Amino acid sequence: MSNTKSLNVWDYKPWWCQPWSILLTGIVIIAASWFLFQKIWLVVGVSFPILVWWVYFLIIYPKLVQQALIASQQPIKE
Repeated sequence: MSNTKSLNVWDYKPWWCQPWSILLTGIVIIAASWFLFQKIWLVVGVSFPILVWWVYFLIIYPKLVQQALIASQQPIKE
């Protein structure tokens, strides 16, 4: 049996914090803002923070967690 931890950050997250749910939530919010208001400036205003959220949680955060897990598995040099 192996004691190594998974390097996949999504293995440690609940179902509502998986990539598909993050994307789906953002798409629904962007689409709802269009269908409700039909104002492009409002959709852009809603989309920008969602895109920042996606970049952070779907690209940057998983890489940082993976690097931290790799670093924690390496033996300490004295």
